[in-house]
Amino acid sequence: MRLVIQRVSHASVTINGVCKSAIKEGFMILVGIEEADTKEDADWLCKKVIGLRVFDDENGVMNKSIMDVNGEILIVSQFTLMASTKKGNRPSYIRAAGHETAIPLYEYFCSEVSKALGKEVGTGEFGADMKVELLNNGPVTIWMDTKNKE
Repeated sequence: MRLVIQRVSHASVTINGVCKSAIKEGFMILVGIEEADTKEDADWLCKKVIGLRVFDDENGVMNKSIMDVNGEILIVSQFTLMASTKKGNRPSYIRAAGHETAIPLYEYFCSEVSKALGKEVGTGEFGADMKVELLNNGPVTIWMDTKNKE
C-alpha cells in the first residue's frame, strides 16, 4: 500500500458537482493499493498516520500528531499512485489492485483510521471521477509505502 499524506488547512472531494466529504485542519490522504497488499499493510499505515507528528507545537516545531490537534482526515482512493513509469511516457497501472482486492482493503483502512482517530473520516467514492480540493499547510507532504518502510 502506498500513501501520500498532506497536512491541510481544509480539503474536500466533489463527485458530479456534489460535495461528498469536506474537512478542516488535518490530513488529506491518497491511497494506492496493489494486489499483494493485506490488512497488515493497512494496520501498519494506520498506526503511522495516527502517530505522525507533523503539526506545530507552541514553539512552531512539528511535534504534534493528528490526535493532539483534534484534526480531521479525508481518505481518497488513488490507483494512479501505483503507476510504473519505467518504460516510455505512458504510465502502466498493472500493479494497481483490481476492485475485488482494492475496495475491501480501502474500506478496511478507512474504518481502522476512523476507529483510531475516534471519529468518522471523510472519504471519496472508489472508482468515481472525483474533484479533490485542498489547501496544503506548510507545505507538508509525506509519502509512505509498505514495500519500502523508511
